Amino acid sequence: MSVSQTVTPEPVDLPYIPDPVGPAGKIGLITLATDFNSEDDLRGILPGDVRLFTTRIENANPVTVENLRAMAADLPRAARTLLPGYGVDVVIFGCTSGTVVTGSDKIAALINQGMPGVRVTNPLLASTLALHAVGAQKIAIVTPYLADVSQSVADGFTQQGFEVTRLMGFGLDSDLSMTAIPPKTLLEAAINADSKDADAIFISCTAIRSAEIAAKAEKQLGKPVITSNQALIWHALSLINYDKPVKGFGCLFDHAPHPKDQVEAP
Repeated sequence: MSVSQTVTPEPVDLPYIPDPVGPAGKIGLITLATDFNSEDDLRGILPGDVRLFTTRIENANPVTVENLRAMAADLPRAARTLLPGYGVDVVIFGCTSGTVVTGSDKIAALINQGMPGVRVTNPLLASTLALHAVGAQKIAIVTPYLADVSQSVADGFTQQGFEVTRLMGFGLDSDLSMTAIPPKTLLEAAINADSKDADAIFISCTAIRSAEIAAKAEKQLGKPVITSNQALIWHALSLINYDKPVKGFGCLFDHAPHPKDQVEAP
């Protein structure tokens, strides 16, 4: 039987200069409790000198208008858990359909209840600014959702002044099923959804792996392709005045927000 011994703690007496954490910026993500994708997607787009910090909002499948609307009440609590005592430079709310049914302004207000004064973006706001930046007025939309949720997304963009030329959805009601859609299938869906009069394609939902196929889809279609996660990172980087190039995720990153647009969420 071993006998325990008392060991006297010794200081680590090494000189060092602390490494900055996220030297170019810290972005907070409020994602869904059931989300399987957005953290990986967003980190895959983010430059290495910007860090992403995540918390989760209470929600439940199936993805219906009623469930999407109900989860907004948890936003203030979730915002308070993002690096308390330190804070972040920008907060992303990572749900496109949830933003559409709740409202962009209300999402920002609820997050600011938990983290006063922080800048906020969401997929509806970011994608609207992105579509303006690439000069799109008429858009074709692809979603993974049920028909009524897809229609809510289309209505949300119509209310922002866009003309929706085509709306296609996979008819899914769970985040796992949405994340399981292969990227090559999303590419095919974007190509199938295109219409001659569409200025751009919008692929909705942070839970699907569409950011990685945006550039390939643009090459085949000859027009901009905007996705929820791609637009979120583009807008978040603009909010922290990040000016280094981001390559490989479509032409959006070659554009700054249009001067007439309000860059920050209300």
